[in-house]
Amino acid sequence: MSVKLKFFLIVILGIFATAGAGVYVTQQQQSAPIVETSYGQTQQVGAIHQSQEVVAYPERFDYKTIPLENINSSLQGSDPATLALNAFDNIAPVGGTRKVEVAYPQRNQALVTITQIKRGNDSVGVQYRVEMTTFGRSLFISSPPVWQIVWAGVKN
Repeated sequence: MSVKLKFFLIVILGIFATAGAGVYVTQQQQSAPIVETSYGQTQQVGAIHQSQEVVAYPERFDYKTIPLENINSSLQGSDPATLALNAFDNIAPVGGTRKVEVAYPQRNQALVTITQIKRGNDSVGVQYRVEMTTFGRSLFISSPPVWQIVWAGVKN
């Protein structure tokens, strides 16, 4: 057998060996049941998703999820505190102050808690929780990371 033929066979066998060795993982997502209301409109019931979310993230237990589609500001930015405040900018503090806390549980995660404190009795009015993850960096390596809101919730 010539050297060219041996080389050709090795290349062909190598291609088939690597093409067949690939592992594909698929995940099937359960769909929420669809319920028809008395007005003839259909809506999805999110109880299954909500309960799975609480099991996966127990710190979200007291919070009601805010759909990200309901947030009118940008979901991406370079500063987590500013990004979270802009998300709830249309909800002005009523006769009180806001307390903003930023925590970084992991290198690529940010957790912003906005607490509205009522004036007079110093009690907590409403508390918002905004979870973010890094999306990457902007143009230059020395620039700050870009953060993206991945979950938001409210607690009364």
